[in-house]
Amino acid sequence: MDKKSSLDLSQIPKELKLIIELIKNNNSVELTRVCSELASDIDWNLFVDQAIHHRVFPLLQSKIKMIETKMIPSNVINRLTQTYRESTFRMLQMCAEMKTVSTSFNEKSIRLIQLKGPVLAQFLYNDVSRRTSSDLDVLISIEDLGQAEKLLKRMGYVKEEYIKSILNDWRWRHHHVTYFHPEKGMKLELHWRLNPGPGKEPSFEELWERKQISSLSTSEVYSLGNEDLFLFLVTHGARHGWSRLRWLTDIHQIIERGLSWKKVYQLLKKYDYLHIGGQAVVLTTELFNTKCTREMKPHLFSKRSRKLAQEAIFYLEKMVNLHTDPVPHYISSYHSQHLFSLMSNKQRLFFLISQLHPYFTDAETLPLPIRLHFLYFPLRPFLVAWRKTRKHATS
Repeated sequence: MDKKSSLDLSQIPKELKLIIELIKNNNSVELTRVCSELASDIDWNLFVDQAIHHRVFPLLQSKIKMIETKMIPSNVINRLTQTYRESTFRMLQMCAEMKTVSTSFNEKSIRLIQLKGPVLAQFLYNDVSRRTSSDLDVLISIEDLGQAEKLLKRMGYVKEEYIKSILNDWRWRHHHVTYFHPEKGMKLELHWRLNPGPGKEPSFEELWERKQISSLSTSEVYSLGNEDLFLFLVTHGARHGWSRLRWLTDIHQIIERGLSWKKVYQLLKKYDYLHIGGQAVVLTTELFNTKCTREMKPHLFSKRSRKLAQEAIFYLEKMVNLHTDPVPHYISSYHSQHLFSLMSNKQRLFFLISQLHPYFTDAETLPLPIRLHFLYFPLRPFLVAWRKTRKHATS
């Protein structure tokens, strides 16, 4: 990208800037040079905290071995090495469980697609230890949800969260439910959509038709097709504000592996995600010098994509963690506004219309018999106003 259009990275902590430079360089001479220029006046405790927060310590592990060790304190190297070993052991455990789950689902003729976890690590980095993962994410057809839940229960999994729903809004408002295996200490997210609704996305049948077999296992373990995976990764990362650098290194890796940009463009355009794909490419191009083909630049490097990419830098500046409550109010407020700015006009219309559909909180505010739940549609504006009045009075 030309200098005029580059992002403002001036407020990113120097510790994170060093991490980014180490990740994107592969030459030992260049790595040593970068480290010698940026390592002075570094808060090494913050450096480690940033590496762990952004889940990129596995990538740093290989880079540190290429640098003169005296440039990086030994306690920093030891801490990163220990964290990397623990993560590798965890990923190997997940590999075994992934094969067990896939085999069990295949035996019951339940179609299953692995979304992330070891399959994604192997595909993007050719090494399961080079990417972290905290759980198994699998995608099934919503028609198989009941059968899948019974199977997981027989396997020892316990549902960790129950979705509060009214008038079956869980089918489109939510996209997964979480299970936990208490003996194995394994968490599994069972998806029936790629992303929470409302919004258009490829059907399970389309994704299944374009699936590919993972090279990680000799058994039938399936993952998303390349272009569908790109769509999933950019929408998932954008929804979380790209608050972890790992999600951007994933985008860099899948682009470097090669994509059919014609198919990518068709998918992004069909589901109103061109600006989201553009945001991801602008960020990786700026941060990791990702090479983008000439044919995609007119579609992805738009003014809106650049604006959204700059908005995402906020999450890198603040080391935002959206997964641990309570999230500071100024961050949750910023994130809500950013999520709205990510929507296309059509998606905003769907979102505003969805607000007219009753929420479970309406049933909690005014309990009604199930046969009268249709009344929540005309009552919803009054119930919302009542909750706001009560909240204001309480505060």
